[in-house]
Amino acid sequence: MNAIYESDRLLAEYLLFHYGTADEILPPDRCWPAGMADALNFPTRTAACFSAGVVHRGLDLGCAVGRSTFELARTCEHVTGLDFSQSFIHAAETLRHGQPLDYERLDEGAQRTRLQARPPAGIPAERLKFLQGDAMNLPPELGSFDRVHAANLLCRLREPTRLLDRLPALVAAGGELVLATPCTWLEEFTPPENWPPHSTFEWLQASLTPVFSLLRRTEEPFLIRETARKFQWTTALVTVWRKR
Repeated sequence: MNAIYESDRLLAEYLLFHYGTADEILPPDRCWPAGMADALNFPTRTAACFSAGVVHRGLDLGCAVGRSTFELARTCEHVTGLDFSQSFIHAAETLRHGQPLDYERLDEGAQRTRLQARPPAGIPAERLKFLQGDAMNLPPELGSFDRVHAANLLCRLREPTRLLDRLPALVAAGGELVLATPCTWLEEFTPPENWPPHSTFEWLQASLTPVFSLLRRTEEPFLIRETARKFQWTTALVTVWRKR
């Protein structure tokens, strides 16, 4: 995994992405293009793609700083969030313990605004666990899960098929899988020979259909603020699957 995910800059961007308020990301003193507000709260929206009801175990792969893991804990009795970045996991653990986390939003040049990330209210900390780990080398002792969530992870893995091959054992029978990916395949993360041979959706269908049934497919926008005038405004392909 690229070392940029250990940088203070990326940590601050992801804390804002996961825990920032609408006014912190899109300050109301400016007129923003239509639709940018609809791209907020992506970690919350993808975690809500599972069917209704409470289940026993959930897994959030590539959890970053943990917002989707917290949201999964609303309907999972036990949730594990796993990410390759030690910096991200340390931040998520700090929030799990109920401690606010100070960070700086980059506005422009040397200008920064001090902000504070806080854990979502109403989620028992004992339901959550965060681990540093590699989604391509998941230990067998993890077991299986009723819900597995992996958002914006696949196209950041060197060998994404290693995760896809692991999913049948990772998801319990009758369990659900949510995959979200912007399909931004880049050589700096994934060698071209490991990219999908056709479209990402066709690749997922070919890989997962032998074991999983596709419940629905949708597109979800997301917005990552880099500076006051520069944003990543992207759409992720979201597919929801049930293991037969």
